[in-house]
Amino acid sequence: MKFNRIYVELTNICGLACSFCPAKNTQNKIMELDFFDSIVSQASYHTKEIVCHVMGDPLVLSNLQDYLDIIESHGMRAMITTSGFHIPKHTYSTLLHPSVRQLNISLNSFNKNTTKLSLDEYLSSVLVLCKDKLANNPEPFLNLRLWNMGEGKSEDEFNAKVFAKLSEFFGVKVDYVNEGKGLRLASKILLHFDDYFEWPSLSNPIYGDGYCGGLDSHIAILSDGRVVPCCLDYQAVMELGNLRNQSLGEILSSSRACGIADGFKQNRAVEELCQKCSYKSRFEKV
Repeated sequence: MKFNRIYVELTNICGLACSFCPAKNTQNKIMELDFFDSIVSQASYHTKEIVCHVMGDPLVLSNLQDYLDIIESHGMRAMITTSGFHIPKHTYSTLLHPSVRQLNISLNSFNKNTTKLSLDEYLSSVLVLCKDKLANNPEPFLNLRLWNMGEGKSEDEFNAKVFAKLSEFFGVKVDYVNEGKGLRLASKILLHFDDYFEWPSLSNPIYGDGYCGGLDSHIAILSDGRVVPCCLDYQAVMELGNLRNQSLGEILSSSRACGIADGFKQNRAVEELCQKCSYKSRFEKV
């Protein structure tokens, strides 16, 4: 199997409690460097991009650069997703490491947490990173995310404050866009809009069949080594195997993995969790 990307959870720790994320019910875990190296080595036969995220925030790791060095040593690219709160803990040479193709910053994390920081203080580290990227690191993309649309525009007040700060910093008019989901702020710096989404859960109602990118465009590997078909299966409800005692090739050729993949090719969700996932509607094939 070939994938556009493979999600690898360096850690399940994020240090926050965003109201749009489900509560974590597992012990804190950090993937060991040697184990990560073995995973990236196996993943290199199936993809060229490692997304360093499932539930945790990779920027909580003081040695993040070591993980990125491993990705680079295997000739692969990295994507990082972060709340932005931990940016000051790292040098820009780490955050904009040669392996990093894109850095996603979830700006709505500020809005959905209790913090002593002001919005100006929070955005300051984000914007200084943007400034350094423009001056010294032209290649990586910086993707500032406001994935808080919908719900009757309930976040309009917060978003308006963010728009004003970004407009002032970048010297462009920042507002909601009528078409598409992205607004260019500067060279390879985007403001990306999307809706809130419901996390899949066995307690959700049944949404039925459909197509999903799980086991087609991507898979995910949790920090304890469990492999799952989807980047939203953070509890490993659909565990396909564990890389601590199986190879990735063995796991991907298992009957469960093949059954899920074959089902999606026929627009069928064969797993209960997939039946109860509304996110798959975003993958509907035209």
